[in-house]
Amino acid sequence: MSINRRFFIAGTGAVAATAITAASAHAQDVLQNILNSPRRGNWDDQFDARGSQQVARVASTLPIMSMETIMYTEQAIAQHNDLAAQGGWNLVPATKKLEIGVSDPDVVPLRQRLMISGDLPQSAGISPAFDTYVDAAVKRFQARHGLPEDGVMGEFSYKAMNIPVQTRLMQLQRNLQRLREESNKDYGGRYVLVNIPAANIEAVEGPRVVSRHTGIVGKIDRQTPILDSKINEIIINPYWHAPVSIVRKDIIPLMRKDPTYLERSKIKVFGPNQQEIDPSTIDWNTEEAARYLFRQEPGDINAMASVKINFPNSHAVYMHDTPQQSLFWNLMRFDSSGCVRVQNVRDLVTWILRDTPGWERANIERQMHSGENKPIPVSNPVPVHFKYISAWSTGNGVTHFRDDIYAMDGAAELQISTL
Repeated sequence: MSINRRFFIAGTGAVAATAITAASAHAQDVLQNILNSPRRGNWDDQFDARGSQQVARVASTLPIMSMETIMYTEQAIAQHNDLAAQGGWNLVPATKKLEIGVSDPDVVPLRQRLMISGDLPQSAGISPAFDTYVDAAVKRFQARHGLPEDGVMGEFSYKAMNIPVQTRLMQLQRNLQRLREESNKDYGGRYVLVNIPAANIEAVEGPRVVSRHTGIVGKIDRQTPILDSKINEIIINPYWHAPVSIVRKDIIPLMRKDPTYLERSKIKVFGPNQQEIDPSTIDWNTEEAARYLFRQEPGDINAMASVKINFPNSHAVYMHDTPQQSLFWNLMRFDSSGCVRVQNVRDLVTWILRDTPGWERANIERQMHSGENKPIPVSNPVPVHFKYISAWSTGNGVTHFRDDIYAMDGAAELQISTL
């Protein structure tokens, strides 16, 4: 975009201030309106399909790294600040599983909590019935918090829901600072964003996200780094070279338990002179193996599966496919050694190679099926950014929160998956 960023920030200031004032006035009325909300009568009166139609969609094509996101996040901060001043939202008893069809007194505080956060229309009223309105509202809440949208109140939904508004306000403020810092950088019109706490990847073109991909990022003790680089190479059917950290932490202990592990995993060992070494000649009771190169051959069980996405960086990390596709359905996707696994990676690779002659989707698929290793230089390297944004807003009352997996936001209760 050709608009000067600083000018844009100044130009949107008046608009943002007006919007924030309106949002604050609305927030000040929310709690009182909920307290005065009419109580519903019979359960049957509300068990219908209209509930899902009354809840705004959470999905958005707005990039996280945008001036609009900054403005909407400022509005969200104003709303949460006013809610905090009024005492915040109520706690929801986390004593039982609640789902559609249930009638239980605990649904009353659940309704109140969902109304305060804007997930349930106040017109839905207060009653003990977990009807279609509550079901849709819970799913909306779950979507905003990166949880499975099943409409069931379980452990992680309760934990996310019962974090105090003051803590959420602090989280928004910390992340607004990060967003503002990034606004001084020129991301260009086409880039890839890896949002680490969301375990999500955005392919951005101009003012919109053209595709989103579920990701798997680093464990707490093997964190995915924050970085900026450019994707300069795609490798189809890659060899996998095990980092020294994995050799020490994983391969050596596995070989001590199972001497056939390397053979079964199609991993070869090479010495400094590039000559292959017989694993049986290595003393696995020491760290001798850390001196050697471990290379896994291309194939179905390769740790990177069909694709590796390379970009220069000092952390030796990259993005890649995985043979363990079921991991993308896990609730907490913090399971790698620092690199980023990408769901539907072929769609992303096709987009990255769009301007590289001879590598349209059909040729990419053909090369993958060949099983042969093929490095492809990217004609126009695509910027890639690994960032840590755990709270932001996309407007229309939609504020997103994610697990503060690496404890960068300053409150232990935000590390939901480790509690």
